[in-house]
Amino acid sequence: MNWRRTRAVARKECLHVLRDPRSLMIALALPALLLLLFGYALSLDVDRIPTLIYDSDQTSHSRELIARFEGSRFFEVLGSTDDYASIERRIDSGECLLAVIIPDHFSADLLRGKTAQIQILIDGSDSNTASIGRGYAEALVGAYSLSLLSETAAGGAVSGPPVEAQLRVWYNSELESRNYIVPGLLAVILMIIAALLTSLTIAREWEMGTMEQLLSTPLRPAELVLGKMSAYFVVGAVDTLTAVLIGVTLFEIPLRGSLLFLALSCFIFLFGTLCWGILLSALTRNQLMAYQMGTVTTFLPAFLLSGFIYAIEDMPVPIQVFTHIVPARYFVHILKGIFLKGVGFEILAAELGFLIAFAALVFFLATRKLKQKIA
Repeated sequence: MNWRRTRAVARKECLHVLRDPRSLMIALALPALLLLLFGYALSLDVDRIPTLIYDSDQTSHSRELIARFEGSRFFEVLGSTDDYASIERRIDSGECLLAVIIPDHFSADLLRGKTAQIQILIDGSDSNTASIGRGYAEALVGAYSLSLLSETAAGGAVSGPPVEAQLRVWYNSELESRNYIVPGLLAVILMIIAALLTSLTIAREWEMGTMEQLLSTPLRPAELVLGKMSAYFVVGAVDTLTAVLIGVTLFEIPLRGSLLFLALSCFIFLFGTLCWGILLSALTRNQLMAYQMGTVTTFLPAFLLSGFIYAIEDMPVPIQVFTHIVPARYFVHILKGIFLKGVGFEILAAELGFLIAFAALVFFLATRKLKQKIA
């Protein structure tokens, strides 16, 4: 390994990057643009569910229950109706997602000590929203039922329910989806940008006919790989710093863990993805093919199979097994642990070890492939 030759290749690649300011601006601006776009547009929070009320009882008990729906931030009461046809029409049109039907014997059943029932209609075409809305409605009605039980227990004396659960949410107390989407976005963006940046380098050399000149020099494969990736590593580091600053300042994502461990994890992951791009570039010799392979092997696995949005535990077993070879899965886990939980190496050692193994393996394969080309 000759660092002088490596620096020469790095200087050549830096000059090439600087001579193409448009590509450099895209490489620097695209991560921030993606983070802003996905951070604001992509949200899994379900609140202000459009709700319609059909109150056939018109008593103080029914009005109290309606007031609870109106006072909840999870429901947006659009108004009331007096027939099922109107409910069906407005659900079909997508105007409302949930309807609460209170029968005319609701208050009478409560006064007799019977179990009073209400009907909740939910638009199930969006299964995720429907299941979450159902849970919210059941929780609200359950709380109302407990309040009635407290008022009527012990001959009308107020007493609490037999068992009372004190709920406390750790790490993301407000249950904001942005708090776990934005750290995961950092992994997806780095995976895509880093691999695509370097996937075109070797292929471009072959297409321009300058690869033969490089091969005629005393350069070794490892020196060529390190020199080629050095300029793009600086670009990737700037992208990482920009994304972290936007996440912490603009989106107010908590950063509870060690900055040093975060920097180390980003360094290892960035090194591995840059090597992956060079490997693809060496395999294809064609910029278009390298770009397509880079997109397929980075964007889709990082977006769909990393746990960034979709829970891996809910996937079919064969897909769960396959996700173990997706490096973005481990980096997403590390980022969420650092940002939200404040944990470090003692908890995330296995994930960091996989990233190190991935980076070493891809670097070895890239240098081996270039060695075959030289031979």
